[in-house]
Amino acid sequence: MQFSHNVYDVAIIGGGISGTALLYSLSNYTNIDRIALIEKNPGVALVNSHKTSNSQTLHFGDIETNYTLEKARKVNRAATLVKNYLLQHDSSQEIHSKYHKMVLAIGKEETAELRTRYQEFKSLFPQLRLIERAEIELLEPNVVKGRAADEEILALYTDEGYTIDFQKLAQSFLEKSIVNEQKTIDLMLGTKVKSIKKEGEIYYVATDKEAIAAKVVIFTAGAYSLLFAKSLGYGKDYALLNVAGSFYLAPGVLNGKVYTVQLKKIPFAAIHGDPEVHNASQTRFGPTAKVTPLLEQGKYGTFFDYLRTAGLSIAAFLSFFNILTEPAILKYVVMNFIYDIPFIGKRLFLKEVQKIVPTIKLDEVTLAKGYGGIRPQIVNLKTHRLEMGEAKIIGENILFNITPSPGASTCLQNAEDDTEKIVDFLGEGYIFEKQKFEQELAEQRVLLNVG
Repeated sequence: MQFSHNVYDVAIIGGGISGTALLYSLSNYTNIDRIALIEKNPGVALVNSHKTSNSQTLHFGDIETNYTLEKARKVNRAATLVKNYLLQHDSSQEIHSKYHKMVLAIGKEETAELRTRYQEFKSLFPQLRLIERAEIELLEPNVVKGRAADEEILALYTDEGYTIDFQKLAQSFLEKSIVNEQKTIDLMLGTKVKSIKKEGEIYYVATDKEAIAAKVVIFTAGAYSLLFAKSLGYGKDYALLNVAGSFYLAPGVLNGKVYTVQLKKIPFAAIHGDPEVHNASQTRFGPTAKVTPLLEQGKYGTFFDYLRTAGLSIAAFLSFFNILTEPAILKYVVMNFIYDIPFIGKRLFLKEVQKIVPTIKLDEVTLAKGYGGIRPQIVNLKTHRLEMGEAKIIGENILFNITPSPGASTCLQNAEDDTEKIVDFLGEGYIFEKQKFEQELAEQRVLLNVG
């Protein structure tokens, strides 16, 4: 195998939304001048960051009822970085579309929960409003049409809804990175990493084309990040519970995003309806969430890689048994498998869609073929439980990001955090212009909201 004798300061492995956001941060806000981005596909963001593989939503935590106030505060700050990037670099809205959004509560229990939540969250989200049936009908007539007159409904509403083509956003990050002629940024697309080893202070990354050397290595390869972590002796106490999401398409029955109240004890998003990013005449419903032993949606050859991330250990079996036999999760998992059964599945899924649009008919809903991605969720093999939130393993001059939802929404926040860590790894002489980063992305929100 041919070896590149030049040593990179940083090698980023994985060119999805997280990897390209990190490249953007390193290129524009540090003095690191030798960077490699390695991506196995011929272009960036062709797996989970592709527009058909995710819910194309910028999550702020305002209408996501599975978020605590503390998590919402963190996610809001992170999503605002992405929002401000779009406002600066996507004025023509080629990357994003803006819609209103709401979370819909149905019945006394849910409406009471929503009223309580509003009181708790309104100071963090001053644009958030409680709206009653009449205003819901004005904004989303199909949400009210056909619903019983005595059925109690309520919504938390905001006009700050961003639908994003994260693949195009990743391409934008890439374009804004490689224009810096003072740096050496090598894009190694269509290049698959085979193995990695450390000798002295240098990491050697073997690919199917050449081997490269780097002082610092950052994995932003989704579920595969854990596989490579384990190859170097990290992450031994972790496994993955991977969830494959699917979507259904319908005519444009919604004007904006309509979420439902999160199911209790379920860590995955409740079904919601969203207009397509650049096509409001089409509404996407989902996602379903089916547990899968694959690392990539529809690629059955990744089954064996999945087994390597979990390990055939007693701890792994006990962990999965403990998680999947919890009554609420078990019921949820079974129902999501049934959704894939021909004839029966579509009819059962329609009942979920009708909670949002009561009058929608069976022939108006079709499975979105080729849509859906995989969300890697960390399982702690010591506690035998799922671990919520961001998953990151830090080693010696190496990071492994296994970012579950909302990883795309927090991509610039993750990039900021990782950039600080990388500069710390590299040591004396390397700087991160964090103040500039904050002024251009974080502080812009205050300026935009004035007046």
